[in-house]
Amino acid sequence: VRPKICQPVETAITSKVDNFGRWTATQYCAPHLAGIATTLAIAYVLYALIVLPLAASPLRAIPGPKAYAATRWRLAWDDYRGARTRVIHSLHKQHGSAVRIGPGEVSFSSLSALRTIYGAGSGFERTNFYRMFDVYGRQNLFTFAGAKKHGERKKVLAHAYAKSVVLADGSVAKPLIENNVRRFLELIEREKEATSKIFDSLHWFSLDSITGFLYGDQHGGTRALRGDRADRAMLDDIRDPARRKLTWFAFHLKLYTKWLYSQTGLLEKTINVLGLLPMSKPTTYTAIRAHALKSCVASEAETNETNVTVDKASFIMSKLWAYSKSEKEPRMDRLDIASEAADHFLAGIDTTSDTLMFAIWALSLPENRRCQERLIAEIDSMSPELFNQGTKALGSAVAAAEVADRLPYLNAVIKETLRLFAPIPGSEPRSMPVDTTIDGYRIPAGTVVSMSPYTLHRNEDVFPQTLEFRPERWLGELGDLVEMKKYFWAFSSGGRMCIGVHTCEQERQKGSSPAISSRFELFYDERFTQISAHALVVPLRIFVHQAKSRYHLRHSTDRDVYGETGSSGENTTSNSRRSGALEHKFYHAPLPHVVMNDKILHPSEDICYLVHRTGKTMKDIPP
Repeated sequence: VRPKICQPVETAITSKVDNFGRWTATQYCAPHLAGIATTLAIAYVLYALIVLPLAASPLRAIPGPKAYAATRWRLAWDDYRGARTRVIHSLHKQHGSAVRIGPGEVSFSSLSALRTIYGAGSGFERTNFYRMFDVYGRQNLFTFAGAKKHGERKKVLAHAYAKSVVLADGSVAKPLIENNVRRFLELIEREKEATSKIFDSLHWFSLDSITGFLYGDQHGGTRALRGDRADRAMLDDIRDPARRKLTWFAFHLKLYTKWLYSQTGLLEKTINVLGLLPMSKPTTYTAIRAHALKSCVASEAETNETNVTVDKASFIMSKLWAYSKSEKEPRMDRLDIASEAADHFLAGIDTTSDTLMFAIWALSLPENRRCQERLIAEIDSMSPELFNQGTKALGSAVAAAEVADRLPYLNAVIKETLRLFAPIPGSEPRSMPVDTTIDGYRIPAGTVVSMSPYTLHRNEDVFPQTLEFRPERWLGELGDLVEMKKYFWAFSSGGRMCIGVHTCEQERQKGSSPAISSRFELFYDERFTQISAHALVVPLRIFVHQAKSRYHLRHSTDRDVYGETGSSGENTTSNSRRSGALEHKFYHAPLPHVVMNDKILHPSEDICYLVHRTGKTMKDIPP
């Protein structure tokens, strides 16, 4: 007689069945127990994935779509397709200043939340998201989670980046930037490669400026503007479209990514054949990192010979080595120093060149013609004596740093460009080790909270005509200037504010004013498909062709680089031929921003071109 289901083993009735022995309760109930276990497992998973996040979480009171609250993979998908920042912005427009965007993640957009999360002494720390930016396996100023380590490192470097030091006559930055502006101007007028690759030439300018500031000309300063091919080749790290894919995998599928790159032999070959690797190399910016490490070693020898102190050191690398030799706490070894300098290196390449590129594009639009005319008038009103070497008429002048710093409309143009096209527009995640309250909502310990410049800068209650390029708003001519300044967040705020903001400001001011407006006028070619400034956030492809005496600069996304179909390439070729182009070339140029930054959007086309204000023809300006 078989025992009843779940009958205790002790009372199970047994009988001879066959030669294999006796029936037992355990033998009979095993299949049923397996079914029960499977059901319980499914129930637990459903509870953990749906009931707990939606009904039992302390964050359940925060508004937002249920799909985002239930799983982090909903937002990860937006991130993968390059839409995270725009999606979060749209969620804020639907649900208000606090939106739940994950089971344990909340996005805010209020001024009070900004002060609570990012204000000095707030207690909020950077999350593990930033650890992907460690260099050589060491943390640096950008990746330190807590305020203590960050503050200790910042004390060593803050003085070198202070505005008073950057503008001082004996500073490294002032003559360095002025000389590089001159080289940039000479380059775009005399070298065919520079005019056909304006994206590259802007990045060469940034590259030479940041490396000169960090390492000095003798121990790592690059010469890209002067034609050094090896230095120019470092931009290949920036162009690689797989870089963004790797950072997505490294953050969302960390263990899987490590496993992929650790395989050898047949399995490695299979992975390569199937195309499973997000990037051929397991790290980004390999050439830039190699250059940074080499420069670190080279500068160490000089520091040992000169015995320079931290206060007397001229370059950032020299300051770091001098601090290391002083044996002060916390100690820094060679890799710590190399990591710190490499982080500044990577951060300094794009911020300036991206902003200048967007400023050129925005000023070229027909609806912004008045902005360009006003900027040109301000530049033309400057006395030639205020320029260093040469005259404006000759187009060879560079305004002194302190002069460019006092041009109100120029500064307004740059600030409006940064408002619409912040260097890092996406989320800046933080977490608190203890429970806290933000805007009336209870935030449990460990919850990821974030805000983004993209959303703050598009607050329609603060910025009238928010999607329009209106530099005059920063001169008090549109909206409440005091309130707008509170919401301006292009460089973060508090103790984690961008340390290099003043150096970048000088590069932008001197590049966009005397370097462009005193020599060129910008125009938009309406024969090409117009795009919205907010549908295309970064020019990922650059196409330049020459027609008569004009330099044409075309931006479009590289959606086809990711294997997606589009007609932008065909349209470009046909339109170029109709416009009488002498030649046409394509250059892949994705910009190096982190996974969360959402700068790859829809395939579009636009044209802006520069006409030399002196009236020179192509004979005067070699193509």
